[in-house]
Amino acid sequence: MITIRKADDRGHVDMGWLDTHHTFSFSDYHDDKWIHFRTLRVMNEDKIAAGRGFGMHPHRDMEIITYVLSGAVEHQDSMGNSGLIRPGDVQRMSAGTGVFHSETNPFNEELYLYQIWIFPKEKNVTPSYEQKRFEDAEKRNQLRLIASPDGADGSVTIGQDAKVYASLLDKATSLNFSLQNGRAVWLQVISGSLTVSGNTVSTGDGIGIEDETEIAINANEASHFLLYDLN
Repeated sequence: MITIRKADDRGHVDMGWLDTHHTFSFSDYHDDKWIHFRTLRVMNEDKIAAGRGFGMHPHRDMEIITYVLSGAVEHQDSMGNSGLIRPGDVQRMSAGTGVFHSETNPFNEELYLYQIWIFPKEKNVTPSYEQKRFEDAEKRNQLRLIASPDGADGSVTIGQDAKVYASLLDKATSLNFSLQNGRAVWLQVISGSLTVSGNTVSTGDGIGIEDETEIAINANEASHFLLYDLN
C-alpha cells in the first residue's frame, strides 16, 4: 500500500519569525487523517528567522531528532547540554521522564531544519542527549544510517525499533531498499524529485509504503531525502 502526502497539503503556519509545514498533526494544526505514520509522530519543516527560536519548554516520552539544513541551532537543556548544531549534524534527545530545552537561531541568517519526533518503545526512561556529524560524502548516492536503536554504524541511538537514513542522490542515480516482513517505510523529500516505486515525489512531499518487500528509488534530479524504516 502506498500513501502520498503532497507538500502543499501539509499543515502550514507562518508566524513571521517561524514558517513551518507539518506533515502530521501538531500544535494548533489537526487532521484526523494525518496523526502519525506507524511510530513516526512529527515531521516539521521549520524556517526560523535570525535571532528567534523556541525558548525553554518541556517534553517527555518522545524521541526527538533535529536535522539541520542551513544556519545553526543553539541548544540548551536541563541536563546541562549546550552547543551549536550545524548542517550535517544530527541531534537526538530522548525526553523520557521529562526535560526542558531551548532551540534558537543565534545568527543573522535564516535557520532551516527538519524536526522529527518518534514514539518511544518505553516510557519514563532517564532523559539523554546525543549529537553526531555526518558529512555529505557519507550520504552521496547511498543511504547513510543516522539514527537507530543500537547506534549502528556510528548513528545516534534512539529508544525505538526504527532506523533513519539520509541520502543525497545525483541525477539518474538509483537505490533499492528492502523491507523486512511487517515493516513500513516513510520517505520524505527534502529537495529534488524522485520516482519511488513508480510514484513521482518532489520537494516537501512524503510517501509511505507498507506491505512491500522492496522499494526502488530513482533520482529525476539531484535530490536530498530522509528514509524511515518503521515497525
